[in-house]
Amino acid sequence: MEGYRLEKDTLGEVKVPKDKFWGAQTQRSRENFSIGLEKMPIEVIYALTLIKKAAAIVNHQLGKLDDSKSKAIMTVCDQILKGDYDQHFPLSVWQTGSGTQTNMNVNEVIANRANEILKSQGSAARVHPNDDVNRSQSSNDTFPTAMHIAAFLKLKEQLIPAINELKDTLLCKEKKFMKLVKIGRTHLQDATPLTLGQEVSGWRTMLEKDEKMAIEAGTYLLDLAIGGTAVGTGINADPAFGGKVAEQLSKMTGYPFQSSQNKFQALTSHDEIVFLHGALKALAADLMKIANDVRWLASGPRSGIGEIIIPANEPGSSIMPGKVNPTQSEALTMVVCQVFGNDAAIAFAASQGNFELNVFKPVIIYNLIQSITLLSDSIRSFREKCAVGIEANIEVIHQHVERSLMLITALNPYIGYEKAAEIAKLAYKENTTLKEAAVKTGYVTAEQFDQWMKPENMV
Repeated sequence: MEGYRLEKDTLGEVKVPKDKFWGAQTQRSRENFSIGLEKMPIEVIYALTLIKKAAAIVNHQLGKLDDSKSKAIMTVCDQILKGDYDQHFPLSVWQTGSGTQTNMNVNEVIANRANEILKSQGSAARVHPNDDVNRSQSSNDTFPTAMHIAAFLKLKEQLIPAINELKDTLLCKEKKFMKLVKIGRTHLQDATPLTLGQEVSGWRTMLEKDEKMAIEAGTYLLDLAIGGTAVGTGINADPAFGGKVAEQLSKMTGYPFQSSQNKFQALTSHDEIVFLHGALKALAADLMKIANDVRWLASGPRSGIGEIIIPANEPGSSIMPGKVNPTQSEALTMVVCQVFGNDAAIAFAASQGNFELNVFKPVIIYNLIQSITLLSDSIRSFREKCAVGIEANIEVIHQHVERSLMLITALNPYIGYEKAAEIAKLAYKENTTLKEAAVKTGYVTAEQFDQWMKPENMV
């Protein structure tokens, strides 16, 4: 028994490492679910801790928890939220589908540490993980509540700021390049001109709309399942408990959380998360487009498009000297692939709300937290290591504009579509300039061509 202590639950005794605050149910979960490397996100642990602190306050207010226990629980919660006990939450994502074992992991750590505090104060009181820390609660309402809190905080405090930073960077580039005329491309073919600034403005506006959609979707996470307990009826909880806990959570976080009006929906449906992740998928789709545009426009430097220059952050090849690869674009687009996969997993898992409870909760929140984390980190990396350093290759841009056959579109109002097309085909066939072909056809004079063919007037 050296290095271990005995803990009891309703199934009997279990050996638990002496240096850990978790108890029997956590230990059983560790032994029964040795699956994969994915651990319950610490954001969920912190969200559950916020709930336990709020519950301790409310239970004390309602006369269901004495002052010493309430204060001890609150003290431990504050310590956990500072990151002091991260190593005491070891459970796998792949566990019971209600998140019960993670809820009990938090309950046990809080109870054992609270008892240590009470003992040091000379108190004979003892905090029980179920009767005290989990009082007026069930895993069935605390875990989905924690899912919403964790995701909302992550969205507001990490992803939205990252989007804003990239938007600001793109706005600077947009203004810088607003008068730099370049050739447009549709169907991967030359099209009429626009400015590089206009092209970048499209990227920026995508992010603006994605941000608005994500913020709107995030507001639905403010509804919390707390107060529903086991099946949504609120059994073993004061009718005021859910609303009061939501009030405390609002005070702690600064966000207007509220207890959901219908707990039967809140326990068995995760449509709010499906909706939010749909907005994240839209963001990811636009990031794929932006990252791909950047790597195409930077391709070359001599045999590609080469209209922009991206920072050289590291050697691009282990065999080809001097190569600069669009590595930030590649990392960002791989993140997008993962987010698309997460969306499919979340959608399927959320569809499995059988009767009064969805039991795919851990995989839903794991994928949601991963998507928000990856998007936040990759957006920041792309901005800092690529977007801020993008420069225009003015010489190449001018060459492409001058060589483009699609400038002929400017003559349509003067000579008509068919004659303009004839000039473009002749220039392509004989590998001459548009001006040479136009004069050769006799449809326009050299002077008329110079007067009408002004790329800067085509944007």
